Amino acid sequence: MYFEDTIAALSTPIGTGGIGIIRISGIKAFEVASKIFSSGKAMDEIASHTVNYGKIIDSDTKEVVDEVMLTKMCRPKTFTREDIVEINCHGGLIVIERILELILKNGARPAEAGEFTKRAFLNGRIDLSQAEAIIDLINSKTIEGSRAAISHLEGNLSKKLRSIRKIMVELLAHIEVTVDYPEHDIEEITGENVLQNLILIRKDLMALAKSFNRGKILREGINIVIAGKPNVGKSSLLNQLSGSTRAIVTDIPGTTRDIIEEYINIKGIPAKITDTAGIRVTGDVVEKIGVDKAYKAIEDADLIIMIIAADTGILEEDTEVLKIIKNKKSIVMINKVDLVNENKIKNIKQQLNADKILEASVINEKGIEELEKEIYEMFYKGSISQNNEIILTNARHKHLVDMGIASINQALSSFEIGMPLDMVTIDIKNSAECIGQITGESIDEAVMHNIFSRFCIGK
Repeated sequence: MYFEDTIAALSTPIGTGGIGIIRISGIKAFEVASKIFSSGKAMDEIASHTVNYGKIIDSDTKEVVDEVMLTKMCRPKTFTREDIVEINCHGGLIVIERILELILKNGARPAEAGEFTKRAFLNGRIDLSQAEAIIDLINSKTIEGSRAAISHLEGNLSKKLRSIRKIMVELLAHIEVTVDYPEHDIEEITGENVLQNLILIRKDLMALAKSFNRGKILREGINIVIAGKPNVGKSSLLNQLSGSTRAIVTDIPGTTRDIIEEYINIKGIPAKITDTAGIRVTGDVVEKIGVDKAYKAIEDADLIIMIIAADTGILEEDTEVLKIIKNKKSIVMINKVDLVNENKIKNIKQQLNADKILEASVINEKGIEELEKEIYEMFYKGSISQNNEIILTNARHKHLVDMGIASINQALSSFEIGMPLDMVTIDIKNSAECIGQITGESIDEAVMHNIFSRFCIGK
């Protein structure tokens, strides 16, 4: 599917820089480039996949716009499987604008958001899950996140899903033969075969679905909330973890009255860490709003770091927070241990009913490394490169896998109540359809538009 129109766009960030890269793709890419590029060679004399020095010249004024390096790439061995020209020019705003203007004037049109990648998909260069992996790779915040994106871009997820879908299609074919040729009396054998395969398919799909919690963390990071009563060291902990004085710290209870957020990297895990107002009963209207926001932040958190001050011990406000986080993933940190003896700390631990209890003196940086290690171990063990695990990182993929599982469950229920094989095919087809939507083997045009609209213009 080669498109009749030729597109062009800047593929590097807008602004002043060392270089800017302008990409042209389409059936007239070489023709357009030949009208503005001069190197002493005709465009058809330039070998494919070579980099060539030359000048961009305005044919109307004969003015040299810039000295550039031009890369010519003949289809189909290109990203879009179309003819592609990439122009490396100097990264000034005016220079880039003038070159783009000349390209558009000579037969190309401005590319839409994600249109280069969209053409790669429509021309069979990549499937839809690989296309989505490209934007994940661009937006990845950590090494592990980029590894997950590369794994998907290389097609590991696609291979797994196609393997599952292939089994479904083969099952549908066996059922069709059984229904069309009942005289061969193979329905019982076919039914048992279908049943066993559906159980295996469900197992594989459920393993993928289960991986999403970890994959979501790699893609989006974890939402960590620091909670506790006033003046226990919440803001000091935020400052230590972020490596900056992000929050005001004083000895006056109630200093933090609003939500303060900071994005950090904990041993390769992206995290949004939130400092909340100290939770207590207060008559101050502004502070009360902050306390209400703290309750909402705790409700939405992936992990709560509950801080208790060792010098005051467990007070009524602490008990209230502990009740709220009872069924949430949490770490309890006993802070200010430098102010008390071991017996006081031991007494506090005995009163707590928590799985994870750490001792700390945040102001002295004690316990910070242990906290980061605990967070890492709770959320992420090993790496993709070490165990080659295929994980879901995309919410759209997770939704479709869940729908596929639901259809398989419905098919298995139909077997249990003795429904005919041809009735079971409806649910198997629905499941195969869901899996096909992940890779793009069956996809709605509106969904496809939504996916590629999230890309930048030059990708």
